[in-house]
Amino acid sequence: MDRGHDDDHERPARGGVVVDTSFPSLPRQDSLPFPPTPSASVAGRTMQESTYERRVEPPRLADDAPNILVILIDDAGPGLPDTFGGEVRTDTLTRIREQGIGYNRFHTTAMCSPTRASLLTGRNHHRIGNGQIAELANDWDGYSGRIPDSTALAAEVLTDYGYSTAAFGKWHNTPAEETTPAGPFHNWPTGKGFEYFYGFLAGEASQWEPNLVRNTTSVLPPKRPEEGYHLSEDLADDAIGWLRKHKAFEPDKPFFMYWASGCLHGPHHVMKEWADKYAGAFDDGWDAYRERVFARAKTQGWIPEDAELTPRDPNLPAWDDIPEEERPFQRRLMEVAAGFAEHCDVQVGRLVDELERLGYGDDTIVFYIWGDNGSSGEGQNGTISELLAQNGIPTTVDMHIKALDDIGGLDVLGSPKTENQYHAGWAWAGSTPYKGMKLLASHLGGTRNPMVVRWPGTITPAAEPRTQFHHCNDLVPTLYEILGITPPRVVRGVEQQPLDGVSFAYTFDDPDAEGRLRTQYFEIMGSRAIYHDGWMASAFGPRTPWLPGLPDGILDWTPDHDTWELYHLDEDWTQARDLAAEHPERLARMKEIFAIEAARNSVYPVGGGLWVPVFHPEMRISTPYREWSFTGDIVRMPEFCAPALGNRANTVTIDADLPENANGVLYALGGAGGGLTCFVEDGYLCYEYNLFILMRTKLRSEEPLPTGKVAIEVETVYAEPRPGGPLDITIRVNGDVVASGQVPVSAPLLFTANDCLDIGTCLGSSVSLDYYDKAPFPFNGTIRTVDVRYAS
Repeated sequence: MDRGHDDDHERPARGGVVVDTSFPSLPRQDSLPFPPTPSASVAGRTMQESTYERRVEPPRLADDAPNILVILIDDAGPGLPDTFGGEVRTDTLTRIREQGIGYNRFHTTAMCSPTRASLLTGRNHHRIGNGQIAELANDWDGYSGRIPDSTALAAEVLTDYGYSTAAFGKWHNTPAEETTPAGPFHNWPTGKGFEYFYGFLAGEASQWEPNLVRNTTSVLPPKRPEEGYHLSEDLADDAIGWLRKHKAFEPDKPFFMYWASGCLHGPHHVMKEWADKYAGAFDDGWDAYRERVFARAKTQGWIPEDAELTPRDPNLPAWDDIPEEERPFQRRLMEVAAGFAEHCDVQVGRLVDELERLGYGDDTIVFYIWGDNGSSGEGQNGTISELLAQNGIPTTVDMHIKALDDIGGLDVLGSPKTENQYHAGWAWAGSTPYKGMKLLASHLGGTRNPMVVRWPGTITPAAEPRTQFHHCNDLVPTLYEILGITPPRVVRGVEQQPLDGVSFAYTFDDPDAEGRLRTQYFEIMGSRAIYHDGWMASAFGPRTPWLPGLPDGILDWTPDHDTWELYHLDEDWTQARDLAAEHPERLARMKEIFAIEAARNSVYPVGGGLWVPVFHPEMRISTPYREWSFTGDIVRMPEFCAPALGNRANTVTIDADLPENANGVLYALGGAGGGLTCFVEDGYLCYEYNLFILMRTKLRSEEPLPTGKVAIEVETVYAEPRPGGPLDITIRVNGDVVASGQVPVSAPLLFTANDCLDIGTCLGSSVSLDYYDKAPFPFNGTIRTVDVRYAS
């Protein structure tokens, strides 16, 4: 619907772009691509009877159409950057704000894939099938994980209008089952309008050994971690290289660049010297941090003087409740995260510096969005392996500290040996002054993310922030308005759904303009809210994201039993005062508006995003195959598409030729944060099941393997057929048992979100520390075939 429409909620034919006479207005083009330009020549019977004139493509854009740079940080709350009162140094973010304007009421969806899909299409996230992350999609329209062709991305439209388009970094908008090197590729970035892509398709990546893609080809990082590799630096390097090529080959053509970091999503990885910059900075804990940031944000004018600091949720411990012996671990986790965030902002600065060095600075509008949702509490009580949260395995902090001590202690945090993420208390602190965090669509800490915009010569810098309420789906209508583009009705033969977003270009030169966005819904896994005319009604939902496991009674949950809260946001900046009891009629009306919006946007069933992770984990996206035959070295097979060797009864049979002193990985699934591997070390056959670093089950043959042709069989059987149940492992060589043992606890869901199955090597992070110093530890013999078969 047009969210500038009034209370009757009648939907106009189109919505989103409000033409401002200060911006160009191009001839209306309802259908893309543009039709071919006819030849200006006239062909006669002979060349003498013909006239020749080179055809000239008509201009599609105004001569001064700006370059566009959109920067999106991941899992980063408003209370982190010193730009807005936090204590993480973000010089680039501050620089863009000082050279432009800031928005302190800009909003996201509270989750990764949904925000990205909405940001790039200009539509609400459920309308485009992104009510849940791609890996946990289901078959309801609002949760399919597939952006429909009826909602073309801005990149596709801008390419047709003559822009060069490129995307870098985290994508997370391709169905998980389509992320293999075999495709299909129509849902990859280059199939969705971007002419160039370099980054990763999944929801997260190791910053040290990511699974990278260039366009549609899987590629290795240009160097190893020990050689100084870091993903944030690599993404900046590649984007800078792309800009230089653009300057060389198409200097007069405008560009649209989308640069989406994997920072500050877990795992939190950064060089030790960056974390050490914050040594001691957080010693007094998250409660004190919030108090300081809240006061500083007011002093800086980022939040109003009458804003209230919301209290800590009773399910979150106070810092004073953290045992003294645990505090060094919790402090270091935050120091690593802070260093990670600053390091990323520095890479953004390198990119902006290159824009200016190439002469693009004055001709480029920069949108720097600090977070696709609030800070993430998925680290729960603080973790050295952040996928534990998705697997629902209960642990204690003591277990993490002990496992960490076994591999090097606190100094190892942030290194390739861990996949750490901070305590949810730090996520709450990072979302100051609000009460929510990532995954809570009901409260602003999950959905309110700062944005700064710079456009030299058009936007006059201002210290006072813009306070109009806006949403990530408003970016595309804004781009279309400033370029004079009419949203196309048809793209490549497919009729387009109307835009949901409302342009915020009107705020560029009028800081006090009345906000044009009237209504916006929010929903993630049952946590939901509705904004309308300065008020917000909120229902927390069935889950507390930072608590391990599933809450009692969730399988009987229905949204009809949820308690709704009511806030007057125009007078209550932080959702500090619940007015539901004082205004029951207004609350009832707000709930009606939510119901209308939910029906229009395919939100129903409310909580549909819980279908796989809570109600039916057996329906998670996985390969439909039950048997595989791999020939030679097959690498970078995403775990969602690979055999589930760690949580399905299966048999792996390897036909190999072994040299003397055989060494190397036969196969590996997962990475340092969790996985399993079968390898040969100095002639001995080894197997390791790495349960998220906390528990390692190792088997080793008593005798060295014979040389020459060898048949190796690894059989996995559930000792107890239940998710997370123990596994019996039996290893045979040429039919004889050479090792056996039991894995006490298995991974119920998956090991990683970005690592893969590799045969003949371990290209990602090392599953086993036994070959960490020899990674990727390629097998020095010959693997003829690897056959995998699930048990019946």
